[in-house]
Amino acid sequence: IEDYEDFIQTDASINQGNSGGALVNLRGELVGINTAILAPGGGNIGIGFAIPINMAQLLTRQIIEYGEVRRGRLGVIAQNLSPELAEALGISSTKGAVISQVMPDTAAEAAGLKEGDVIIAVDDREISDASGLRNTIGLYRADDEVSIRFIRDEEESTLRIRLKPIDAPQGQGQKLSARLEGVRLEDIDDQEGTQGERGVRVAQVEQGSPAFQAGLREGDLIISVNKQPVYGLKDVEQSISEQDSMLLLNILRGNSGLFIVIR
Repeated sequence: IEDYEDFIQTDASINQGNSGGALVNLRGELVGINTAILAPGGGNIGIGFAIPINMAQLLTRQIIEYGEVRRGRLGVIAQNLSPELAEALGISSTKGAVISQVMPDTAAEAAGLKEGDVIIAVDDREISDASGLRNTIGLYRADDEVSIRFIRDEEESTLRIRLKPIDAPQGQGQKLSARLEGVRLEDIDDQEGTQGERGVRVAQVEQGSPAFQAGLREGDLIISVNKQPVYGLKDVEQSISEQDSMLLLNILRGNSGLFIVIR
């Protein structure tokens, strides 16, 4: 759940295997889709998380219309506006998301956003921090036009920006190694808000595949292969030899790290 952070936290009883179930209120109204629990001992301790139903409805409409989710991409890496950073930029408030990097060939670059710009609103939604920016942009589809209000050189400006589709480089696991058959990987460089994060995201794992049987799951972040650090798909390819009798993967799953051996 590390990419999307605008979850509903609930103490309703949610256990392993309940993901995708309904979270309803006392009136029987659907308010969320159960997604994850905090379970240090493997069981429910009363801390669960659900995707808000308004987010789920937006994605449902896209699936009905296109057969897939087509999220829009602004193309920036942003960070929170600390008091020290706000002072350095000449801004009186710490509300907003400061752009630390504009990715090339993106909507943000084409529109003229720059490093150091502080985004304070998207359409009529105020942006309080970097997570707020990521979550707000995540509500829009590719090709949607949004109004970005930002501060540059102590002056407030507005740009109309048409979001581009997320087009992350993807690779089929079996092209890298027979042991990764049924696995689809993707780079994380182009995802919003992944500053400082390295690795390759597991986009899909077929049930019954060697990787699935070894414990690899969709959403895992592979940070090393055969003890070699991984920053992208090219690193995975360079770390794998068909002569290897096994693959040793170091992955991040949520806030936990673990090793997985695929034979």
